[in-house]
Amino acid sequence: MNDQQALTLYIAAFVSELVQTGIRDVVVSPGSRSTPIAMVMAEHPDLRLHIHVDERSAAFFALGISKASKKPTVLLCTSGTAAANYFPAITEAKISRVPLVVLTADRPHELRDVGAPQTIDQIHLYGNHVKWFVEMAPPANSDEMIRYARTVCARAVATSKQAPAGPVHLNFPLREPLIPLLDNEQLFQLKERNEGYVKIQQPTISLKNDEFELYAELLNSTSKGIIVCGQIDDQKFSNHVVALAEKLQFPILADPLSQLRSGDHRGDMIIDTYGTFLRNDEAKKKLQPEMIIRFGAMPISKVVNLFLKENLTTRQVVVDGGVGWRDPAMLSTEMVYCDESIFCEELVKRVAPAVDSHYSNQWKKLNKATKEILTVVNETEDLSEGKLFYQLEELLPEDATVFVGNSMPIRDLDSFFHFNQKRIHVMANRGANGIDGTISTALGAASLKQPFYLILGDLTFFHDMNGLVAAKLEQLNITILLINNNGGGIFSFLPQASHPNHFEQLFGTPLGLDYSKAVDMYGGSFISITNWEDFSSTILQDRQNVGLRVIEIVTNREKNVKEHHNLWNFVSQEINALLEGEY
Repeated sequence: MNDQQALTLYIAAFVSELVQTGIRDVVVSPGSRSTPIAMVMAEHPDLRLHIHVDERSAAFFALGISKASKKPTVLLCTSGTAAANYFPAITEAKISRVPLVVLTADRPHELRDVGAPQTIDQIHLYGNHVKWFVEMAPPANSDEMIRYARTVCARAVATSKQAPAGPVHLNFPLREPLIPLLDNEQLFQLKERNEGYVKIQQPTISLKNDEFELYAELLNSTSKGIIVCGQIDDQKFSNHVVALAEKLQFPILADPLSQLRSGDHRGDMIIDTYGTFLRNDEAKKKLQPEMIIRFGAMPISKVVNLFLKENLTTRQVVVDGGVGWRDPAMLSTEMVYCDESIFCEELVKRVAPAVDSHYSNQWKKLNKATKEILTVVNETEDLSEGKLFYQLEELLPEDATVFVGNSMPIRDLDSFFHFNQKRIHVMANRGANGIDGTISTALGAASLKQPFYLILGDLTFFHDMNGLVAAKLEQLNITILLINNNGGGIFSFLPQASHPNHFEQLFGTPLGLDYSKAVDMYGGSFISITNWEDFSSTILQDRQNVGLRVIEIVTNREKNVKEHHNLWNFVSQEINALLEGEY
C-alpha cells in the first residue's frame, strides 16, 4: 500500500467516526493543504458541507450552527494564517460554552521552521481558548493507526460536548501527494465496530439527596428571595425554574437570553423591567433580598449587577451545571455544581409552598407599574431605538428567532422587550461580548432556525459585511434590522462622552456609509425606513418574503441618549410617587 492509499484510509476512518458521533455540519474554507480532508468529507453522503472562503466568517458561521443545534460543528481550513483567522470565533465559543471541533491542516514536521510557504506555528495555536489540543500523528498504513484516528475523533467530539461545552483543536500534518483515492465504493465501510469505535458517556452533574434536603431547609426559612437568570439555553429549564419560583414565591429577574421572557411557561413570576426601576434608590432599599439564587451567565444589565454588588452580605448561591466560575464580582457564598434543571426539579419536590408573599408582590407591582410607564416610549413619532424593541413583541411572528448584536441593541432589548407567549427565541454572542462576526453567526443559526431576524447597529454591520455572502451562497432567509446611528452609540452612554474634544474621532467613529450598495452586491433587498407606519407594515409584509432583507432604521445618537435619560428619570419619579403612596 502506498502513501496515497494510507492517507485516504486514515482520513476516511476519521470522517466516518465523525458521522458516527452525530456530526452533520462541516464548514470548510478552501485551501491546498486541507485537500484530502475536504475531498473525503465532500464524498460522505451524511455530511452537510458549507463552503466559506473567509475563515474568520466561516468560524462564526459554524459557531451559529452550533448555537442553534446545540451540537458540535466541524471547522476545516488549510495551514498558515487561515487557522489564525479562526481565533475570534474560538474565543467566543470557549467563553459562551459552544461546542466546536476545529480541524487545521498543517505542513509536515520536516517543513516547519525552515522557510516553507504558508507555514506558521500551529501547535497550541489557540492556547487556553480550546478545551483540548491534539497534534495528530501523520497518516500511516496500519490497523493501529486507523483505531487511533477513530479514537481521537470520538474523544474530540465528546470533549467538545462535555460540560462546560467548548471548542477542541486537532492539527493534521499532511504530506504530498494530497489527492485521496475516492474510487473505492467501500471508502467508508469500517472493518470493525461499525456503530462507532468507542462510546463515551457524558456525566450528569447533580447533588446528593442530603444536599438537596439542606437547600430545601434553607429556602423554606427564607421569605425574601429572588432568582436571577442570565443566559441559559436549555428547553427544560424554563418550566422547572418557573415551578420553583412559584412554589417559593421568589420573583425571577429574567435576562432576555434566559429564554424566560417568551414561551409557554407562566409569566406571573417573571420580572422584566428591573433594568429601569432598579435605578431608583428607594426601590432598591425596599427590595433588598435575604437570598439570591443565580442561574446562567452574568446578566446583561449593569443595573442588576450593581444591585447584586450592593447586597454583598446577602447569601448568594450560584448554580452552574457547567462547573465553571461565573462570579466576576466575587459575590457568591456558595457555588453549586449541579444541572440547573435537576436542581430546580429536585427542590420543587422538597420545599414547602410559600404563602402569598408581600416581598414578591412588591417586585410584581413595581414591574407592572414600570411596564405601564414605559408605554410612553411607544408614543414617540420619531424613529427611536427604544420603540423599535418595544414593538418587537407585537410585530414578530410566533416561534421566531431573534439574534441581537452587542453594544446598545442587546441593552435596549433588555429594557424594552417584555414577557410574551410567542415562543420567541433570543440569541446573541455574549461570551466575549464583541461585535465581530455577528452577521456570520446569525446566518449560521438561520440555516437551522426560521423565521429568523437579526438586529444590530451600523458598526457591527460594517464589521462583518463579508458574512452576507453566506445568505447568497446558501440561499438563506433572514431579515436584518439595521439600526444606523452613524457610529458607536454605546459610547454616548459612557464617561468618555463627557469629554467632547476628541469624542467623535476616537469613539463616535461615524462612517457615513451607504449600506444599500453592499446589500445589493450580495443579492439582497434593502429598504430605509422613514416612519413607524412604514416600519410596522414592512415587518408584517416581510414575513412573506425570502432571501436576504435589510431594513434600515436611521436614528440620532445624541437624541437617543437624551430619550433614554429622560425616560429613566420619568420612571424614577413615578416609582417614587408609587412608593410614597404605599409606604
